[in-house]
Amino acid sequence: MPHTLDADAVRMWCGLALDALGRARADIDAINVYPVADGDTGTNLYLTVESAAQAVDAAFNGHAASAAASRPTLADVVRAMAHGALIGARGNSGTILAQLLRGMADVLADGAAAGDPPAGDGAGAGDGARAGDCDAPAGAADAGGRAPAAGAADADGLRRALRRAADLAYLAVAHPVEGTVLTVAVAAAEGAERAAGDVAAVARAAYEGARTALRATPGQLDVLARAGVVDAGGYGLVTVLGGLAEALSGESPAALAPARPRPATPAPVASDGQGPGACPADGAPGGGPAFEVIYLLEADETAVTALRERLDALGDSLVVVGGDGLWNVHVHVDDAGAAVEAGIQAGRPYRVRITHFGAAAGKAGAGAPDRPGPAAVLPDQPGAQNPTGGPRAERATRAVVAVVPGDGLAALCAEAGATAVATRPGEPPASGELVDAVRRTAAREVVLLPNDTELHHTAAAAAAQARAEGVRAAVIPTRSAVQGIAALAVHEPGRSFDEDVVAMTSAAGATRYAELAVAERQSWTMAGVCQAGDVLGMIDGDVALIGSELAATAEAVLDRMLASGGEMVTLVLGAGLPDEVAEQLERHVREGHFAVDTVVYQGGQPTAPLIIGIE
Repeated sequence: MPHTLDADAVRMWCGLALDALGRARADIDAINVYPVADGDTGTNLYLTVESAAQAVDAAFNGHAASAAASRPTLADVVRAMAHGALIGARGNSGTILAQLLRGMADVLADGAAAGDPPAGDGAGAGDGARAGDCDAPAGAADAGGRAPAAGAADADGLRRALRRAADLAYLAVAHPVEGTVLTVAVAAAEGAERAAGDVAAVARAAYEGARTALRATPGQLDVLARAGVVDAGGYGLVTVLGGLAEALSGESPAALAPARPRPATPAPVASDGQGPGACPADGAPGGGPAFEVIYLLEADETAVTALRERLDALGDSLVVVGGDGLWNVHVHVDDAGAAVEAGIQAGRPYRVRITHFGAAAGKAGAGAPDRPGPAAVLPDQPGAQNPTGGPRAERATRAVVAVVPGDGLAALCAEAGATAVATRPGEPPASGELVDAVRRTAAREVVLLPNDTELHHTAAAAAAQARAEGVRAAVIPTRSAVQGIAALAVHEPGRSFDEDVVAMTSAAGATRYAELAVAERQSWTMAGVCQAGDVLGMIDGDVALIGSELAATAEAVLDRMLASGGEMVTLVLGAGLPDEVAEQLERHVREGHFAVDTVVYQGGQPTAPLIIGIE
């Protein structure tokens, strides 16, 4: 069903884009050969969009919690999205994507015409802005004759937003290169400008234009042609635009071709003997800078202009995005200290990240898509000193990080030697929180247990970031806390990493899970219509039973699950569930199912009264 471009559509767009990037992340990482073949573009784009999506959710939650219980406007949401992307941008492509979203926000929030930037946006006010701006007045009816709803943008607003985004992105990059995400962004804007129809038709046209341009990138950039791949950053942008088209049209756009490296083919040769756009990839073996430096910077625009010049002289792949006193700076240099010092002279840099990829670039080529990511610049040898000058503690061999929904489960995991990340109702952890937990373990090898299907992409992104910091990481796709408990029960740090991961995965997969919940409103389910207050028995994620009383429904769920066999029942009690219920269920299993053991844990989870596991 078509949707207007309003605050709800932007929230939906962020969710769809994040989910799509989560599915494509590993494939995008695998084709990342430009500007540095460090295999992290998909992960960086995921983390950037994740930060944008969280900012949008925060905008909605903040308005809902206000005294007036209001809803955010389109302007509120797109500004939050742009700000979230800015502060969470990772890598070259993520930084450019943040500027693309800022450009869209400029138009959608303020109604500013493309090519007429508001003060302080860092665009350089007309310096090199690209041609093709649309001049139709904001608020005009779209080609279908419909005027936009209050608080929504029309088709022409989206056209101008996409053009503004492309222009700002070009201005943010010190030395733009065709055949990259920039080319794909321009093609999206041009596709939108050619399209007639409503806002959904414009979004679809932008997606198709970007998709066509993506296919052409190997013919524009020699390094892509040699590797037999399309541009990774461009692939990510097309994925994000696909989410926008789906959010506005209600239909999934035409699928992208798989992002897999193809056998290398000879690059086209121009008359001068060089391939199109021939140039060595930044960070290529023997030819590129050794470090990637990224930081947020509080500074005025005059200071940032001088900073651009200084950083441009120090290295390459320079991208500076943002405005209004807050900037995200990205550059590849050999002298990381000089790049940070330049930021200190310009203003107040913080969230400084320095990554070394010289060694990885020397070892990895396009034919090795599964190589590990870059290693962070952190001393790790015995006897090395920590940043405060004291001796650095030896890193543990292996650790487990588990996401759990209650304090009791967190204590149980800690007792088993795992690092627990407790979730809050309606606030799933971001990948950054999982990365922080990995860092706290100080381990060389880490196994992540997401314990929730919705957190699989988040855990995968955290694992990718951990690998980039030199940690061997694996994600076991646990879908419930009881599967995590089963995996922890067989965890053995003494065996090899691969053997341990296989054993834990096998134990988790052999555990069926169920959860009891109380319906908040009338709804259709797989088991029929439920009413508010009904007890829902969900087996392996689907509603299988609807009951009126918790203990009786739990008994029915246990009987159904044990009908296909089982040796052990795990009961995880939620906050406030009486012990008498657990005793009744233990007695039910003991009397009705021979030779089946039952173990009970006080989980303390606030949302699900009871979680059940059958091994």
